[in-house]
Amino acid sequence: MKDFKMAICQMTVTDNKDKNINKAYSMIKEAAQNGAKLIALGEMFNCPYDGSYFPKFAESLPDGKTYNMLKACSKELDVYIIGGSIPELHGEVIYNTSCVFDKEGKLIAKHRKMHLFDVELNSGLTFKESSYLGKGNDIVVFDTEYCKIGLAICYDIRFPELSRLLTLKGAEVIVIPAAFNMTTGPAHWEILLRTRALDNQVYMVGASPARDVSASYVAYGNSLVVSPWGDIMSRAKEGEEIIYANLQGSLVKKTRDELPLLKHIRKDIYEIIIK
Repeated sequence: MKDFKMAICQMTVTDNKDKNINKAYSMIKEAAQNGAKLIALGEMFNCPYDGSYFPKFAESLPDGKTYNMLKACSKELDVYIIGGSIPELHGEVIYNTSCVFDKEGKLIAKHRKMHLFDVELNSGLTFKESSYLGKGNDIVVFDTEYCKIGLAICYDIRFPELSRLLTLKGAEVIVIPAAFNMTTGPAHWEILLRTRALDNQVYMVGASPARDVSASYVAYGNSLVVSPWGDIMSRAKEGEEIIYANLQGSLVKKTRDELPLLKHIRKDIYEIIIK
């Protein structure tokens, strides 16, 4: 892994798709001008996190406005972009999909959210993604000139098997566009990101939308970058902002040399996980 600077654009999402796209472009451009080489956006950055909006905002790839903005922007600014996630229309099914573009504007990875957020919390929050969205099935790790990067979306982080499989496929950084809410966010967001970093000795990047208390679904914000040792390297507050972190390849190696967890996995016992 090589050293590089990355950024998370924690943006406020509105019910105006064009406004969201333009805001994302503006924030990506600012991050690139500040030296970021890999830039991540939050979950559903072009669309309110509300199932009633998904059909209206969904795009068929590669023809949508959001997709083409990310494609052009990555080439224009010479950066890798992890395009948070958007509602993707494929046939008659809508997916919660993250697209990754390289410095030439080429799509190099696409992840569809694998685990759907179907919950009824004691706080009164009820959400059933399966009423609106289809499940993805692919474990996504992609190559960059800096390192291999694993990709998952929000609720996917709660399933440690997935992060482990991303790591076993070579990921040294795992990026999670996510919109945790005001119940799960304060309780679990930091714990999960730090735990997955420690479990797998990888950088964990949690990219959230900004908090909007007027929205039907209120995101927690607090985007985070966590080191392979579990330290918080950079953290946003609740509002709209860009945060940065310098990721060092030597820290991954150092951590794995000192605590060789991945070498000590009992593959003879955990055969089902390895497969």
